[in-house]
Amino acid sequence: MASLLQGRLPINQDLLLMQKGTPMRKVRSKSWKKLRYFRLQDDGMTVWHSRQAGGSAKPSFSISDVETVREGRESELLRSLAEEFPLEQGFTVIFHGRRSNLDLVANSVEEAQIWMQGLQLLVDFVTSMDQQERLDQWLSDWFQRGDKNQDGRMSFREVQRLLHLMNVEMDQEYALQLFQAADTSQSGTLEGEEFVEFYKALTKRTEVQELFENFSADGQKLTLLEFVDFLREEQKEGDRASDLALELIDRYEPSESGKLRHVLSMDGFLSYLCSKDGDIFNPTCLPIYQDMTQPLSHYYINSSHNTYLVGDQLCGQSSVEGYIRALKRGCRCVEVDIWDGPSGEPIVYHGHTLTSRILFKDVVGTVAQYAFQTSDYPVILSLENHCSWEQQQVVVHHLTEILGELLLSTTLDGLLPTQLPSPEELRRKILVKGKKLRTLEEDLEEEDEEEELESELEGEQEAEPELQAQSESEPQELSPRSKDKKEKKSKPILCPSLSALVVYLKSVSFHSFAHSRDNYHFYEISSFSETKAKSLIREAGNEFVQHNTWQLSRVYPSGLRTDSSNYNPQELWNAGCQMVAMNVQTAGLEMDICDGLFRQNGGCGYVLKPDFLRDAQSSFDPERPVSPVTAQTLLIQVISGQQLPKVKTKEGSIVDPLVRVEIFGIRPDTARQETSYVENNGFNPYWGQTLCFRVLVPELALLRFVVRDYDWKSRHDFIGQYTLPWTCMQQGYRHIHLLSKDGTSLQPASIFVHICIREGLEGDES
Repeated sequence: MASLLQGRLPINQDLLLMQKGTPMRKVRSKSWKKLRYFRLQDDGMTVWHSRQAGGSAKPSFSISDVETVREGRESELLRSLAEEFPLEQGFTVIFHGRRSNLDLVANSVEEAQIWMQGLQLLVDFVTSMDQQERLDQWLSDWFQRGDKNQDGRMSFREVQRLLHLMNVEMDQEYALQLFQAADTSQSGTLEGEEFVEFYKALTKRTEVQELFENFSADGQKLTLLEFVDFLREEQKEGDRASDLALELIDRYEPSESGKLRHVLSMDGFLSYLCSKDGDIFNPTCLPIYQDMTQPLSHYYINSSHNTYLVGDQLCGQSSVEGYIRALKRGCRCVEVDIWDGPSGEPIVYHGHTLTSRILFKDVVGTVAQYAFQTSDYPVILSLENHCSWEQQQVVVHHLTEILGELLLSTTLDGLLPTQLPSPEELRRKILVKGKKLRTLEEDLEEEDEEEELESELEGEQEAEPELQAQSESEPQELSPRSKDKKEKKSKPILCPSLSALVVYLKSVSFHSFAHSRDNYHFYEISSFSETKAKSLIREAGNEFVQHNTWQLSRVYPSGLRTDSSNYNPQELWNAGCQMVAMNVQTAGLEMDICDGLFRQNGGCGYVLKPDFLRDAQSSFDPERPVSPVTAQTLLIQVISGQQLPKVKTKEGSIVDPLVRVEIFGIRPDTARQETSYVENNGFNPYWGQTLCFRVLVPELALLRFVVRDYDWKSRHDFIGQYTLPWTCMQQGYRHIHLLSKDGTSLQPASIFVHICIREGLEGDES
């Protein structure tokens, strides 16, 4: 079966040379550098490698897994080997999700350029493919895997093996019947289009056919009026149904005559249901759709903890890659732990641990480069400052020199504000969060007195020793050097020039909500450990909600999470906490919830809180919720699944899938239910089961759909998931396109559901 690429991509010299194969060094560390032969397969979609030329090859990566390709000078690892290899000969393949980068060094600059340009061309091509092209490519990939002898045709034996690979256990007679019907040439094998016909017969969606026939008078097509009825009655599209029907027919009907007659065939109907328009996630919530002109305290802010780590926080690796990944996935608050480093250069690492160290100036350079690639809204540098007086001055130098105009170093108009600025006003600005010596008022009034203040501070005596070991919620203030050994143990004092860079985000210790109201300003921010924040929600939920309407709160994971695991952010969002910091390097349920909330609003990293969490007089208490919120009942019919992947640990077996629906919100709304499992069918399982949930505060709820492989011996193996906010959910017949544990697409794996939302807490009337 010819690859989709053939005849579609221009004949490109780089790709032809890549298909011949190239020896390159694969680099994992300073000591691990091995020669491998890399070759782009004829399908143009996979790269294989072998240990020697002509040796047995195995897949290295698929083009669809690649996010981008970077030059060698942008790789920390390759830069550290610059004396061994010219940087121009190196390049890095960056993958979607959390998969490690692949660093390669070619034998010449020309060969490196061929691979960089060729790979980027293929990545751009894959990115631009439409839904049908992706499905064609997916089919082509399966054909390549099933066609064991690579002769371009598939025998029935090969088809049987392929069905097992594709997660289908099928009656042999039925499979042979489909095979013979597709073999129109009667050659005893399937080629190209015959295989496509076999696949279509295999994936015939009887549940969609029945739905189509329910609305079609002749069972052959949906007229414009019939399709409008479907959109209005089932999809709850309301008044826009008429205009939308015309748009959708034009977009998804494959036949030109159908488009002209404004009718939708079964193929067009299925295309619509599987498309973005038929997705459970409302497309109107995908771009930036919220008001971005409110104070920063009115938004949830996508925040990262220990951003420099790509592993655990005891002996994991520190890397600028942590900042690149966090910023590219929409994080707007990143953490930087700064310590004194050798040669007068501050370093970043997790203090008093075995984590590796990186230069502060490299972190700042990385932030400058990637801060606004995903979102134009402000980035917050949360500084945990442990440096001496001298190295703090180096910190200031790097921040001002490297960030330049991006760094916010004074109030927006030079005047004293009365509330926090908005994300809109702070577009493309980087803000520093940290300790500050004075109030903002004093800064603005007395900017010319900085020298006097500096001399005063240098005369201060040593602080109490117990102030040395402070928690993250009380970052250390810093001091000038002292020749006296006793004074070296004293609490250092903050350098005024660093203090001056902190404008709207002055770190202060939290004592009580009453103390904050009476003593703090809106531009001051407190940090809470997860334990402290959760206990405050239980003890004084409404006070916490009111506090978070005017002042920012940052919550960070417990120090006991040495494996860099995460807490569930939902409980903290319920109280209006804005900066709930996550270990973004660690995949799992908690990061799915975080990704789910920030999937909306253009993925810009800022999500407007519900109105009852923005009202300074709010009576809302997440522990004891009452009106103004409106309760709703959700009915989810889980209908069927499509092309579910195998569980990696059980490659030989076929999955027994079940669907679990989980709701996260306030405590009474948090619930989960699941379907029964379907035996031995991950290809097109059918459940047809309805689950019912009653939710008091839908504005705070998130839904997580998880597909698992039933296993009576374990807690069921994970297959795929998708998480989204309740407020972004579309009603009607919808497909849910599944994501991996890493948050990357499992295309074309999906589940088909029917969603119905009713006002109030009525029972299930179906």
